[in-house]
Amino acid sequence: MKTIKISLNSIDKVKSFVNDITKFDYDFDLVSGRYVIDAKSIMGIFSLDLSKPIDLNIHTEDGAEEVLEVLKKYEA
Repeated sequence: MKTIKISLNSIDKVKSFVNDITKFDYDFDLVSGRYVIDAKSIMGIFSLDLSKPIDLNIHTEDGAEEVLEVLKKYEA
């Protein structure tokens, strides 16, 4: 598992983020405080406090480089 900090501070960024990660077959979790939600759930993302950076857990051992390249624009 790989963890990075991302920032989703606008509605357009959230929509773009969900579109980008749904292209991958891996599981993604967003962790904000004690809440853990499926990162592919746009409704779940809007239930989080988006004013500060969020941890993104990528559940994969191989292929993370391709995912990280796509997610560079969201890094906090």
